[in-house]
Amino acid sequence: MPALFLGHGSPMNAIEENQFVQGFRATGRELQRPAAILCISAHWETKGTWVTAMESPRTIHDFGGFPPVLYDQQYPAPGSPRLAEFISETVLTTTVQHDHSWGLDHGAWSVIKHMYPQADIPVIQMSLDVNKSPKEHYDLAKELQVLRNRGILIVGSGNMVHNLRRVDWNRLNDTYGYDWAEEASEKMKRFIATRDHKAMIDFHKQGSAFDLAIPTPEHYLPLLYTLGLQGAGEQTTLFNDQYLAGSLTMTSVKIT
Repeated sequence: MPALFLGHGSPMNAIEENQFVQGFRATGRELQRPAAILCISAHWETKGTWVTAMESPRTIHDFGGFPPVLYDQQYPAPGSPRLAEFISETVLTTTVQHDHSWGLDHGAWSVIKHMYPQADIPVIQMSLDVNKSPKEHYDLAKELQVLRNRGILIVGSGNMVHNLRRVDWNRLNDTYGYDWAEEASEKMKRFIATRDHKAMIDFHKQGSAFDLAIPTPEHYLPLLYTLGLQGAGEQTTLFNDQYLAGSLTMTSVKIT
């Protein structure tokens, strides 16, 4: 299976019709139907590494201040305790523990619902261990490579440039970026194209534009999982490559 990084943006993308949603749908149509989906979302940070292991993960509305219709949304995809167990057995460098209370947060369901609207493919999530370094997250991804050969679609969900404190709230739907956002985004895309994964791992060494683009790492780290899955000879394709509200990018990455 390919590996994806999806720029998920606002929770409103779950119910709005826009170019980003269309990009998610088009990608879903292009892919072979996966046996299951493993999502690493920006919105599940834990101490230690956990995977959801329940039969029926709940739809988590982990946001506030949005219209009631958004909270009515459900994505009743099944879970996969069997896949959770396989991941625990496969990963050797860290203990992968089983979670029975989390579910699917909006980093997962708000984008996967557009790719697979029937909610008939098992979906589980893996958490971001706050105690791991960027390099450790990247290396953990490499241990998940075997899943792709078993028909599992691995999705990192976040945003490459994500600074909510700098968002232009008066132009939320405008596709433009501040100078520093454009600088950081162009460098990231160049590093991805040239497979300079070390520079992406060492994002905190890339200057002030990166510091503004990644004020906290949780929306960026899922990208390192996707890059860590890239095999020799595999190519990267970008889609939904747009700036938004000055300080966000919706850029998504497909590895094939």
